[in-house]
Parts: sequence; C-alpha cells; structure tokens
Amino acid sequence: MDIKIRVENLRVSYGSSEILKGVTIDVHTHMITGFMGPAGSGKSSLISIINRMIDFEDDVTIHGSVYIDGNNILDGTVDEIHLRRRVGTVFAVPIPLPRSVYENIAYGPRLQGIRNRTELNTIVEESLKKAFLWDEVKDRLHISALKLSGGQQQRLCLARTLATKPEIILLDEPCSGLDPISTAKIEEALNELKKEFTIVLVSNNTKQIARITDYAAFFYMGELIEYGPTEKVFTNPSEKKTEDYIQGKFG
Repeated sequence: MDIKIRVENLRVSYGSSEILKGVTIDVHTHMITGFMGPAGSGKSSLISIINRMIDFEDDVTIHGSVYIDGNNILDGTVDEIHLRRRVGTVFAVPIPLPRSVYENIAYGPRLQGIRNRTELNTIVEESLKKAFLWDEVKDRLHISALKLSGGQQQRLCLARTLATKPEIILLDEPCSGLDPISTAKIEEALNELKKEFTIVLVSNNTKQIARITDYAAFFYMGELIEYGPTEKVFTNPSEKKTEDYIQGKFG
C-alpha cells in the first residue's frame, strides 16, 4: 500500500508549550485518514504542518520530518507556494470569496495561468460536480456565493480546492457547523474523491470518523495514542484511552 505522507518523530512547540510530542504516522494514498481527539490534542497543528500554514504562526519550533512522496517538506528547500498547490485545505468555517459562484471556482485556475473560457467552464462544472453541488447551482453560477446556504458554501469551498487539482485534501472539521443533510453530502463527496485524492479528515465527531474513514488516528494531549484501520480502532481498540474516547467518556 502506497504511503503519500510520512510523519516521523514530529515535535512542535508554541513558545514553551509542546503541542505535538514525537508523532510518527503514515497516511496512505487514495484513502481517507481520520484524525480524532479532544480539543488541544494536536490534530489541527499536524495538518498545519502538512500544508505549511504553520509558517504564518509566531514563536513555533519544529523538530522531526514530514515527507510527501518521499520528499521532506521541512528541510528548507521546499517551495511553500508549490506545496500548497499540491495540498488543498478546507477549513471549519466556509469562507467563500465575495464574488459569484463561478468566479470562486475559476479564481485559482486563473492564478495558475488558465485563461481559456471553455477550459475554465469545464473546470468549474467538474469541480462543482465532484463536490456534489452542481445540480443545486448550475442555474445560479453568477449569483454571489455569499447567498448560498452554509452547507452549500462549504461544498463550494471544497470545489474551489478541487479546481486547482491538488494531490492531497486536508479537511479541518469541515462539517462542524452543518446540518445532517449537508454533512451527508460532504461525506458522499469525500467517498468519491478518495479515488483521485489522498484525504485527511480532522473531526471531533467520532461517528463521522467511523462512517467514512479507512484509517483512524486518536490523538490526546499532543501524543498519537492509537492508529490503524478504522474498523479495528473502533471495534477492538488496543488502548483503553481510545475506547473511553470513542464511548464518549471524555472529549
């Protein structure tokens, strides 16, 4: 089984506070890997390392390695802008551009130099279809994206990420503020998207992790407590702390 991302002995500190404490984990190609754990366990910090968004934080110290396709993205030679094209991110709160639905999707490809209208039209349609949004907006492509519902805006942000053709998609609590119907559509989209992309899903919703991920990692207080195939982690966890978290005894 191919490994897309390999994290080795990763330690991250903000000032004197250690957020990740020697985490080692492999993320497999064309799988959905779920990161779960209570707030403050280091899940979001880990994905901010993978997309190098952590570069914008102050007073951060990083030790260890993160490899994507065998290349260490922390060794100082990586072009961060190129990296972020390969690694798309969808955040908890959807932030559509204050433009039309169409322009939200076309914006990234235009930055990459695509100007041909026919090509842009194709990218917009394909991206919206992959995000399970096309049927809802195909007759409203030129309305403001801000007029869409919260669930539609989140799928629009997913489509906007897909339009730039990344290899990896990181999702940080993408359904935290969404209703069950919108959440189901996001999950349906992710199940299809893993055929083309490697996906990492951060979620405090253990039921969601159980439903749609192939591998699950449980983090607690900056440590990786348990990692393995999702079915194994949920039905026969190796660690008592994992079992207690899944059963809702803390979180």
